[in-house]
Amino acid sequence: MRLALDHHYPIAIAEQLRSKGHDAVTTLERGWQAEADEALLTFCLGERRALLTNNVSDFMTLVRQWATTGQQHAGLVFTSDATLPRTHAMIGRYVRLLDALCRTNPRDDALLDRVQWLADAAAR
Repeated sequence: MRLALDHHYPIAIAEQLRSKGHDAVTTLERGWQAEADEALLTFCLGERRALLTNNVSDFMTLVRQWATTGQQHAGLVFTSDATLPRTHAMIGRYVRLLDALCRTNPRDDALLDRVQWLADAAAR
């Protein structure tokens, strides 16, 4: 699974995922951080990257609209600040959870048109 991290996540997460052999980038590294949500999903689709974001309401609205017209997306991985805050102290936990998700879904198109919640069993 190829992954893009929205600009709200520490770059260190992508760096550590790459050190584990995963294809992970950040929107900051790609220069996509100022792009509108629709453009961001289009860029991710072009590179077959699922997008990690916590912007659930905006992206769910968008993918529902796309679904009515048959427009695909490369996948969304959602997080919640309530269970997985986007802080530097949480980098290790994010790396562990995303490493497991990528290993469980090795194909580039594993999350095509899917929405996945990143959840930490220890937080439940």
